[in-house]
Amino acid sequence: MGTKRWLCVWTAWLWAVATAFATQADSIRFSLLTCAPGTAIYELFGHTALRYENLTRGQDYVFNYGMFDFGKPGFVLRFVKGETDYELGVTDFQRFEAAYARRGSAVYQQTLNLKTEEKQRLLFLLTENYRPENREYRYNYFYDNCTTRARDMVERCVGGTITYPDRQETATFRSIIHQYTAGHEWDELGIDLCLGAEADSPINHRLQMFAPFYLMEAVRGATIVTPEGSRPLLTDERKLVDGVTDVETEGFPLSPWICSWLLLAIAAVCGVRQWRAKRVFWLWDAVLFGMQGIAGCIIAFLFFFSTHPTVGSNLLVILFHPIALFYLPVMIYRARKGQKDVYHLINLVALTLFMVIMPFVSQDFPATVVPLAVGLWINSASHLAFYRTNQQQTKRSKQ
Repeated sequence: MGTKRWLCVWTAWLWAVATAFATQADSIRFSLLTCAPGTAIYELFGHTALRYENLTRGQDYVFNYGMFDFGKPGFVLRFVKGETDYELGVTDFQRFEAAYARRGSAVYQQTLNLKTEEKQRLLFLLTENYRPENREYRYNYFYDNCTTRARDMVERCVGGTITYPDRQETATFRSIIHQYTAGHEWDELGIDLCLGAEADSPINHRLQMFAPFYLMEAVRGATIVTPEGSRPLLTDERKLVDGVTDVETEGFPLSPWICSWLLLAIAAVCGVRQWRAKRVFWLWDAVLFGMQGIAGCIIAFLFFFSTHPTVGSNLLVILFHPIALFYLPVMIYRARKGQKDVYHLINLVALTLFMVIMPFVSQDFPATVVPLAVGLWINSASHLAFYRTNQQQTKRSKQ
């Protein structure tokens, strides 16, 4: 279809919508849809969308700001860098509802109390936003996501301002995330390792609405304030899809907490045996410092290059750093030759500094970090003890 023809069709459709509002305004309804979490990591926090119904014309569509394409070239790298583009999609409601029913996630509907001209404005905003050149946006998990976009569109269409009830509870981005990652310990650990100190600063009521169910709760007591007076934002609330409760998900059988303590126990045993055997277990070094370096590469990349919010203040970059991975071949070579390696002294100082400042900084570190840090500390300390013992024995043999 040519550009001119497409524009003519688009203009005619908008005109038809406008005339439909003049005669069928009472048959049009807009609602906020809030969907319960799923089991995949990108489903853990739920979802928000806008439902448009024209009862006279039999139209029932969902405007969904949460569409993305895994198949796009460089999707993973762009996601890590914070350069992911999401887009507005339009779906038939029955198809949308069926997808969440199959997944076992509940769907809640909150019908908006909008006047005729506000409905017309909202539909115009959404259809204009759905134009191919407008539908993509730069996704930001905390500040510009599918939930905040839906809220902002509703706020733009009303003829006044929307006031939300004050929320007394103190919350942070991390504390809200933990509410939704409960029971998904490995997912929670992965997210915690990426977030920095900024994620632990108290956030106001509006920022808390990045989470779908926080927005759902906020609009329950919200009012539209206009020069003519005020009215409730909602006229009705109902549950459209019953969710499955207590869904069991298969995952790694051991928790991060247990694994971190097992790693500490192995590090302690290896440290003692290295000192007694008077040799370095370089294979254990390759595993332990390799994991430290791989984690460090991810955290350092987020710290220095990603535009994701809060990741640039992550003090875990002291504990997990990429130097361990890049230096690993030299470390193994020196270990096999029995040569002294200054890396372990530097690492020991850095780890000691990290454990000393942990209680005094504003960042909320995951509990598993402590045994991991101690395990790394023990391994570097055992290296230094081994080399010192060797030096003393060498001096005695020369005397």
